[in-house]
Amino acid sequence: MLLSLFLFLLVACAGMAEPVVSSDAEIYEDRLHGMWLGSTIANWTGLRTEGVRNEPPFYTDDDWGQVLPVRWSDESLPIEFVFQEPWLADDDTDIEYVYLHLMDLHGSPLLSAEQIADGWEKHINHHIWVSNQKARDLIGAGAVPPVTSMLSLNENSLAIDAQLTTEIFGAMAPGMPGQALRLADLPIRTTASGYSAHAAQFYVLLYALASQTDPKQEPSDQIVSMVEEARDYLPDRSKSADIVDFVLADYLDNPDVNDWERTRDRVYERYQLNGGANGFVYRDWTESSVNFAAGLIALLYGEGDYKRTVQIGALTGWDSDNGTSSMAGLIGLMIGYDALVAQFPDQEISDRYHIVRTRDEMPDYLVDDPEAEDTFSGMSERMMPLVEQSIVMAGGSAEDGRWVLPTQPGNKLKQNPYQTIYRSSHNNQVRSAGGTVTVTVNGVTAEHNQPLIDGLEHDFSGREIFELPSSFRMRPEGGPVEIEVIYDRPVETQMIQLIEGGMGGFKEIEVELLQNGVWQPAELNLEHSSRPDWMIAYETLDMVLATSETITGFKIIGYASGQDHDISIVEVDGFKQWPLSSEPSERNQ
Repeated sequence: MLLSLFLFLLVACAGMAEPVVSSDAEIYEDRLHGMWLGSTIANWTGLRTEGVRNEPPFYTDDDWGQVLPVRWSDESLPIEFVFQEPWLADDDTDIEYVYLHLMDLHGSPLLSAEQIADGWEKHINHHIWVSNQKARDLIGAGAVPPVTSMLSLNENSLAIDAQLTTEIFGAMAPGMPGQALRLADLPIRTTASGYSAHAAQFYVLLYALASQTDPKQEPSDQIVSMVEEARDYLPDRSKSADIVDFVLADYLDNPDVNDWERTRDRVYERYQLNGGANGFVYRDWTESSVNFAAGLIALLYGEGDYKRTVQIGALTGWDSDNGTSSMAGLIGLMIGYDALVAQFPDQEISDRYHIVRTRDEMPDYLVDDPEAEDTFSGMSERMMPLVEQSIVMAGGSAEDGRWVLPTQPGNKLKQNPYQTIYRSSHNNQVRSAGGTVTVTVNGVTAEHNQPLIDGLEHDFSGREIFELPSSFRMRPEGGPVEIEVIYDRPVETQMIQLIEGGMGGFKEIEVELLQNGVWQPAELNLEHSSRPDWMIAYETLDMVLATSETITGFKIIGYASGQDHDISIVEVDGFKQWPLSSEPSERNQ
């Protein structure tokens, strides 16, 4: 009852005109404790079935408790709840652990691109796969987020990775979905793009909304309300929005709450078996989409019951430890540690956590313990000052355990930072309005120039991607490289951006604007405009205009570092506003 009262006091309704008060922050610390434990139990339980069944015959409820083959082991193991002493780190919790360490280290829940990149380089070097591995490779070559998730450089950025590494930022912003999206912006775009970034955002939103549930509702209704609320933050065109709508509708239409297999099989048919006919691409068992759907199935059909949620998640198929861990962590955040432990009365449950199994150079908070370095209770305790700082950053207050949350804005989609990027991008918005964008390089218009302006690096409509983009490459033959971009209509512009690839670079950049049919030099805000450094690969060069200008085109004149080497460019684009991200990069300022 105390927990439900806390939830109601914290945020009884997102649309309330007045801020809402909680006077007992200790309850939230218990909930964070439950989040870490809940996620970890589910992680190791789901690993028993990970990647084993990615098409029919799928698992069913009848398989729970059966001894069956495991993908990563030569022996068969029972599909059942798994407990450890101590708990071993795995990628469903260890990257979030690194983010907690970085937030604690830098004294802020809002991390910069450089802080993220430096943290990955120091701490995340093994036990990573797919998009995480590719992002780590790019960081090692000099890239920082969000370049590390751009499709032309990271071909795996439509995979599941960000969905299992960023939920912690939702927990950092209880009752503040917009703040949660702000904190999670760059961490998500370290590895995800497009609709996979939306899926990760959805999980972050659920964690932020966990403290908005109405205690008068049944747990199943609380879950549905959270899913419907989080859905409002995603653009309708997104593949992830389609998945939410499809799974939720099938759950609500199903007369048998135990027949979760029906929805799982229909997900397989819609997004995998008949994906092409339905306008989708199925990539593989680690992709964002089917795993996002599987996580939603576990959450909805689990109806707020922790054990049932984990059972369903472990049996859905595909990358079954990930969505299971995310949804179980959410239930742990909703019910708290004590309520979670009470569900396993005959089980000794460890609080110890062995992070150095998978992550390098982490602090040892248990110097007298040779088998573990931290505890879930200690992790939760360290989160609390950061949560309170997040509340203050968002416009609320937190003093002596008394939290006053800011009033939440009404327009949810406008709070999504990726929509800000997409709606500001001229390459995307001119085309979405039926217009044309043309590009010439050194006076030549050619098909191989098109990657310069394809818009995919800033396309957060969430549409399906049928063909992965590539970078533009050329070998200068002496003299400057002139890139001229023309729009078929006037566009209000505050920034011109050039994103370099990993081959060669520019030592000098000039910008001209096309206004009333005349080219003229751009007047830049030098304090905020980037200074090119040809020694740095994957640079993002922001040319911020001194004042917003109406233009029909822009020209970038780049002086390359040398004529004997190729240069590569990911994208050139004009933007309606600056800054685009929650935390502007510090590099080259």
